[in-house]
Amino acid sequence: MFVVCGEALMDVYVLGTTPTGLHLDARIGGSPFNVAVGLARLGRRSALLTGLSRDAAGERLMQVLAAEGVDTRLVLRSDAPTTLSVVSVDAAGVPHYAFYGHGAADRAIDTASLPALPPEVRVLQFGSYALVAEPVGSALRALAARERNRCLVAYDPNVRLNVEPDLARWRTTVEAMAALSHIVKVSDEDLGLLYPDSAPAEMARRWLSLGVRLVVLTRGARGSEAWTPTRHAAEAAAPVEVVDTVGAGDTFQAALLTWLDEQEALSAAGIEALDAAQLATLLRFAARASAITCSRRGADMPRRNELRAD
Repeated sequence: MFVVCGEALMDVYVLGTTPTGLHLDARIGGSPFNVAVGLARLGRRSALLTGLSRDAAGERLMQVLAAEGVDTRLVLRSDAPTTLSVVSVDAAGVPHYAFYGHGAADRAIDTASLPALPPEVRVLQFGSYALVAEPVGSALRALAARERNRCLVAYDPNVRLNVEPDLARWRTTVEAMAALSHIVKVSDEDLGLLYPDSAPAEMARRWLSLGVRLVVLTRGARGSEAWTPTRHAAEAAAPVEVVDTVGAGDTFQAALLTWLDEQEALSAAGIEALDAAQLATLLRFAARASAITCSRRGADMPRRNELRAD
């Protein structure tokens, strides 16, 4: 079983005004939430470890998890509110973001309240702002440290400066998680924010020296790269007519883990045994999955039968 750890929230879009207020459209979201659903759609057993409110938004998030086949036994319910990320566009077409997460359910988890993991858990996936928010960040980092010798740990920083603008805090968290992870997947945008003076290959070597077994860099329309301690591969992006890129990175991560699982390579030893051709195949598979999501509105991730074998 895959357990995805992190936030679940509502993205709220301001569509316009009404005579007495605003016209809003709220959509389920959160990078870890998307990865858990993406894994389930690709035929993997997945669970989400998060905090969800008992409010209307939290109930809707729970309903979607159940409908998608995501295991909810590790979801902690509370009366704290659901996090809201509000997106509006001004008269010039420039988007503006407001984030309402203080005291919200998804960041209220502490070390004492962490649920016990089922014995069948093989992979822990961590990511996004839950690792830098407190008290949940400390709890999740402690979970990774406790379980890394039993489970494969995967990490995607997914930097969100509208939630935590302090890049130094992000760097501290990324370094701590890299030292605990077997897989690190990062976008070129995030890497540029965190380490503007370092080349991607240099950062890959640094993380590999800490014990990471696979580093993957996504470059959007410019493709992706992967490094293991002994191999390197690079692939072009899959051709696609882009509708939007919401959920593309989350889809890539879910597909990456799915491919490794299908190839029985979902372990440190299995990853190190991959040759350059297999790494390239992995990148193509994840890129095709991500392209399908980009071809549709919102984080509408593919199912396994939509992806052909390479």
